[in-house]
Amino acid sequence: MFSHVAFAQKQFKALLVNATRGWQHASGHYGVEAMKLLAERNNFELVIQEDPRSINDKFLESVQVVIFLNTTGNIFDSAQQKAFERFIQSGKGYVGIHAAADTEYDWAWYTQLVGRMFVAHPIIQTAKLQVIDDNFPGMKHFKTGQLWTDEWYEYGPEKVTGLKYLMSIDEKTYSPKKAGSMGDVHGVSWYHNFDGGRAFYTALGHLPAIYTDRQFLDHVYGGIYWAALGKM
Repeated sequence: MFSHVAFAQKQFKALLVNATRGWQHASGHYGVEAMKLLAERNNFELVIQEDPRSINDKFLESVQVVIFLNTTGNIFDSAQQKAFERFIQSGKGYVGIHAAADTEYDWAWYTQLVGRMFVAHPIIQTAKLQVIDDNFPGMKHFKTGQLWTDEWYEYGPEKVTGLKYLMSIDEKTYSPKKAGSMGDVHGVSWYHNFDGGRAFYTALGHLPAIYTDRQFLDHVYGGIYWAALGKM
């Protein structure tokens, strides 16, 4: 089922997908409420989709960006996958939040869209952020060296070339699952152009309290804004 948060003359329409076929994050409800707040604050229409069975080409026609919020497992069948591929190929956008990288491992196109896939994580702990690009929308409030507490995903190799990293974490400031496993840059947020469209991903977003943090919400909205409109 889906519901609408809509008013006249919105700047774009976003589809929020939060289906899970595996681990369900405790932050799920908080994330949905935060996305509703972003839609109200930034004047875009939000369609919330917990059951992806109705997703098809016609359903996606009026949508400019699809947000995967802590999705897990295989959530789309083959027809829905093809419709979503055509959606991106038409020049539209994708935003992945946290466990979106723990979704659809067997769908090779999706893994390229995300850019890197989840492998493991240590306990939730604090690390220092490293800002790589503060010119991207929503990045102005992050500073290199600031502390951030989250569930720090470790990722497999890049699935595509050309990922543009926004932030990384300093592995020397916390205890990773496998020390040094991510190499020189342990990216936690990135974006890229892919297959005619746009994709943004952030690893932040495990804990419920994060979804009331204005800094985090600005970061997520920056990704939504860019993915939907292609504007910096």
